[in-house]
Amino acid sequence: MFRRSEPVPFAFVAEADRFRSNVTPPPRERLGTAQMAARSLVGLTVVAGLVGSLLFGLPALQPHQEPAKSQQSQASEGR
Repeated sequence: MFRRSEPVPFAFVAEADRFRSNVTPPPRERLGTAQMAARSLVGLTVVAGLVGSLLFGLPALQPHQEPAKSQQSQASEGR
């Protein structure tokens, strides 16, 4: 896109995009049984909380239905 006409004063700046390291990172440590169990338990707890809140919240989201028979006191039935 834009080409510089002046030379770059430091060669390592110009070669930074092409640089590859010959040092490999150390291998990741394996999780222990306790750590795997703890992460699974936390995940299950979060999922159970979301499912529970959905189950308890769904009835509140349903449209309110009026009762078929209007409620009247027994005293007003004899009139």
